[in-house]
Amino acid sequence: MRYISEFRDGDLAQKLARQIAAEARPDRRYHLMEFCGGHTHAIFRYGVQDLMPENVEFVHGPGCPVCVLPVRRLDDAVELAERHGVILCTYGDMMRVPGTARRSLIKAKADGADIRMVYSTLDALQIARDNPGREVVFFAIGFETTTPPTAVAIKQARAERLRNFSVFCNHVLTPPAMAHILASPDFAPGGLGRIDGFVGPSHVSTVIGSAPYEAVVEAYGKPVVIAGFEPLDVMQSVLMLIRQLKEGRVEVENEYARVVTREGNQKAQALVAEVFRLRETFEWRGLGAVPESALAIRPEFAEFDAEARFALAAKQSREIKSCECPAVLRGVKKPTECKLFGTTCTPDNPMGACMVSSEGACAAYWSYGGSRAPAATDAA
Repeated sequence: MRYISEFRDGDLAQKLARQIAAEARPDRRYHLMEFCGGHTHAIFRYGVQDLMPENVEFVHGPGCPVCVLPVRRLDDAVELAERHGVILCTYGDMMRVPGTARRSLIKAKADGADIRMVYSTLDALQIARDNPGREVVFFAIGFETTTPPTAVAIKQARAERLRNFSVFCNHVLTPPAMAHILASPDFAPGGLGRIDGFVGPSHVSTVIGSAPYEAVVEAYGKPVVIAGFEPLDVMQSVLMLIRQLKEGRVEVENEYARVVTREGNQKAQALVAEVFRLRETFEWRGLGAVPESALAIRPEFAEFDAEARFALAAKQSREIKSCECPAVLRGVKKPTECKLFGTTCTPDNPMGACMVSSEGACAAYWSYGGSRAPAATDAA
């Protein structure tokens, strides 16, 4: 295949759907977690769930970087802009995420805080150059995909001696979160949910490769198939997972071989290792404290670390009452099981990050009308 339209071919999708139905055992259900929010949107945008047999169900995972950021870290960003008077630079999805008492960055901006939406770390660096008398903080979020550009910005700031630039680092890592989910009581026998395999993230895997998932697969006995973002990619990955389960195999397979290798982008990995270190633990919305699942800026670059430069106040942060975003991110509830979904909580009036982000599961359900309920019973 050479053109994107070929990955959206309806006839090929129907053929794959028939293959999946033929391979899936009729006497069991399949629960496949798509870890990446981009896959969630592809599944609903192209009607992939509706092409699946009734016993194949997608479980939405915590693969939305905006969504998994805990409220406390968002509250810290608001504090940087309001109490410390910095120019806070952020990606657009973060602007409308509600923090404690529904205080968002866009509300803080409306009240006079200098908060600016940027499209890249280069934009934040330019703002620092243009405002030498102001402190400029880049609000860095995201999985392994967006971490290398943050590392580039820090190294560039040091090369240029931009003393007024720093980074509030909130980069998180995918494989530890996968392992944490599988080890949680939610997915133990008798728990709230079930996972039989993972549709692995694509953009993340272009950076880290497929090798880091091997330890998760070996430890927990759940297969992973790395998938591209197009509907045929997702469907082919489902077929590969079902074949593994049917044949009793537990492996990491790479459907997205046109982009992802086992080793990944080693130059990007080296750059990240130079600038960042592992945090002992980090809080994820919905998952709680996850060991060694996030990055902090190394001491060698501490002058560009906003957490070292500014004293952030200890605070009591809290989720919006009745918002089920944490349960949705854990994969134990669907957006439509939240009583706020589509009533109090809409894109115009979001109660949680899952409705705000372009990768959030609630936003996918709202945009594409996802409302199919899972079957009431579950056969082994």
